[in-house]
Amino acid sequence: MLLINLLGYLLGKYSQNFDLDDNQRTLILQTMLFFFWLAGGAAVFSAVCGFSYANSLYFCDVTILTVGFGDFVPTNNAGRGILMPYAVLGIISLGLVINSIHKFGSVTKVKIIKAHTENLRIDTISRSVTNERQLRDRLGLPPREHPHEDHMPHSPHSQRPDSLRSIEQYGELNISGRNVTFHPNIKESHDKTKTNDYLSSRRRTFVSKLLHPFRVPIKASSKDEKAAANMFRSVPRKMTDRRQKLVLLRSERERFSAMREIQNETRRFRRYYHLSISVVAFGILWCCGAVVFWKAEQREQGMSYFEALYFCYVSLLTIGYGDFSPRSNAGKAFFIFWSLVAVPTITLLVNNMSHTVISGISHITSTVADWTIMPRLGIFQDFVSRHPKLEKRVGKQIEEHEEKERIERGFTIQDPDEEAADQAADTVEHPTIEKIAGESMSNPELVKRLALAIKKTAQDMHIQPPKRYSYEEWAEFTRLIRFTAETPEELLEEEVTEGLIEWDWIGEDSPMLSDVTEPEWILDRLIESLKRYTARQARKVCILISWTSFVIFLRCGNHIRIN
Repeated sequence: MLLINLLGYLLGKYSQNFDLDDNQRTLILQTMLFFFWLAGGAAVFSAVCGFSYANSLYFCDVTILTVGFGDFVPTNNAGRGILMPYAVLGIISLGLVINSIHKFGSVTKVKIIKAHTENLRIDTISRSVTNERQLRDRLGLPPREHPHEDHMPHSPHSQRPDSLRSIEQYGELNISGRNVTFHPNIKESHDKTKTNDYLSSRRRTFVSKLLHPFRVPIKASSKDEKAAANMFRSVPRKMTDRRQKLVLLRSERERFSAMREIQNETRRFRRYYHLSISVVAFGILWCCGAVVFWKAEQREQGMSYFEALYFCYVSLLTIGYGDFSPRSNAGKAFFIFWSLVAVPTITLLVNNMSHTVISGISHITSTVADWTIMPRLGIFQDFVSRHPKLEKRVGKQIEEHEEKERIERGFTIQDPDEEAADQAADTVEHPTIEKIAGESMSNPELVKRLALAIKKTAQDMHIQPPKRYSYEEWAEFTRLIRFTAETPEELLEEEVTEGLIEWDWIGEDSPMLSDVTEPEWILDRLIESLKRYTARQARKVCILISWTSFVIFLRCGNHIRIN
């Protein structure tokens, strides 16, 4: 590749200088060192052991790759003595090359995984709705004749309001957790035409409503806005085609949970991506290499294709029994090229696949232990909560059981205090970030909590696997990040100069899309918050000193004038 670039420079096709990063430069230098070591060792063994240079190069390749067929071995003590340091340093050099290739390939893998995460995020945004008006716009349904405040049910088990019942006249509306599925059922053709005409008229105004509170025009600029615009332009005109699953995201907690699901899906994609790449690469190198060796060695030793597969498998895993080895000139030449590509590649792929298999086995072992010999507290409740239909069935059985117990217990008068406590428990809501961040608390108490939070996140940075915080923990951290922010007019300037303060969980600026772990991201923002607080206190002290000096100056001036 370097020679190709040099030729391109001489022909005026490429620039004189290479634009390389450190990983690329290291890979080139280590690869050149490895091939100099391979070629130089071949020259030494050719002179010492009496091999031809081609056979000596083949012998060095088999030695450094630790295959060791045994068809070529050192023939004298000098060759054996040279082999000892040569093999050790050659294996180390090969290991450095493999490590550099691994780092170089990791960049590409990270880009692919990030692209997959971004596609999932944009897909979630494009399918999200927050109220009934957006749901009707997304389904292409006309608005209600008597519009009131837009609202949606708080759970799949809650009673549907009249607004959703009015949607059911156009088809079947299913709400399962956060997923909303609509199966249209239009009987009269003029109703379908009316609905499609309404959908066409609403195309120009839907994106601005969807992107509330930004109220941007149709010409979008950010990725999220473009995703929403493209999504709406791709909505089919026929209601019979609109069977997509929409995502109901009413609160910030649900947006947080949606981003967590995207992270979990990305983790599964990463695991199966590594596994599929490993299997495909192994199959290509194995089967295609066997075809070449089959054709090259068929005349020399009558090798069949199955024997060629066996030979390639033994070579790829560096077993090297020696019952089959290349004997033809073409077979030896191809083996040098093929092994230098295949063996390091398979080493990397087996390493990636082992991590995938090990993580899968660990997960299966932990799951079996949680359900059998080492039961985990609350595992059944977590399993039921992840399956809305099962949760609904279990809830119905619990209600029937409680009703049966009440009938057997008979009529009882409840204590007024207990009744008030039950009502208070029913009205308890999950804390939101806005609610927690807006709670009144003195600055000294917040500063104390800020210091403790910095200490906690600094300790969490050393936990493996990286710690992932719950919504309640994120809410507390958010309050500690935002309480030092200035007025809303100065917020934008602060975010540009000091770091992110406001964000959306499934937006482009989501903390969960950061390249660093959650403890690192939070620690950085908490330190910025502490810097803002100390800067504010310093400004107050400066202002106080200035006013004090001014008052003292005035009093001293009056005293001198009087005297």
